[in-house]
Amino acid sequence: MAGVSRAVVDLILKYFVQTNPVIKLDAIQKTYHTGEVDVHAVRGITLNIFPGEFVAIMGSSGSGKSTLMNMIGALDRPTGGHYWLDGIDVSTLDRDALADVRNEKIGFVFQGFNLLSRTSALENVEMPMQYNRQRIHSHEQRTRAQQSLELVGLGPRADHHPNQLSGGQQQRVAIARALVNKPSLLLADEPTGNLDSQTSIEIMGVFQKLNDQGITIIMVTHELDVARFTKRMVILRDGKILTDEAVQNRSVADKELQRLRQEQQAVKLAS
Repeated sequence: MAGVSRAVVDLILKYFVQTNPVIKLDAIQKTYHTGEVDVHAVRGITLNIFPGEFVAIMGSSGSGKSTLMNMIGALDRPTGGHYWLDGIDVSTLDRDALADVRNEKIGFVFQGFNLLSRTSALENVEMPMQYNRQRIHSHEQRTRAQQSLELVGLGPRADHHPNQLSGGQQQRVAIARALVNKPSLLLADEPTGNLDSQTSIEIMGVFQKLNDQGITIIMVTHELDVARFTKRMVILRDGKILTDEAVQNRSVADKELQRLRQEQQAVKLAS
């Protein structure tokens, strides 16, 4: 396709290869009834996210980003509109069906690692499979958990407990746990919020590598520097989409880590 820009090629590929979105929101609304006042947290958002995308959702406090993510994660129901996850109309499901969708279709990564302190990294990663409707044999559980840890670079530390791991390593365990049920979507809520700058870049490198392997990721963050590691940025204001644009001059974790280490080395030499 000589003379055709990369952006045009991407649009063509998305149209012909990825016509079925993982996430399809159609005029989604969420209104909270508090006494005599109705709070319109999300106001008719329409949004498609396709397989293999890496999307940051941003917005100031009160923008509706947390409410939107709770609905995408099937933790809350919309009061209007429809939400399809991997072709399933989530907005029509009852509580039990929603729980099944969360466990089978969505992997969650939170700001707090939420690891069980008295169990090993491997056992923490195995946990979601114990709630799977389709019974998974214990040997397969262990194999899949080990594979997930290797995917995030922690295979050799499978027998370590959380207190034997750094903050970044604990977050990697949390990511491995989110991946173990092979979800359609990885949902990350402020995943670098408790981490220092270097460790944050390392975790974004893990996400970039997972995304390069085809895993769809949606991440909530209030940090622009972190959002720049994604491919697409959706900014909310007052419950509506303010902008939805591809990330220009995207940050690459490996390059940022190299730059940071060079700066640290220069400081050492100067002192």
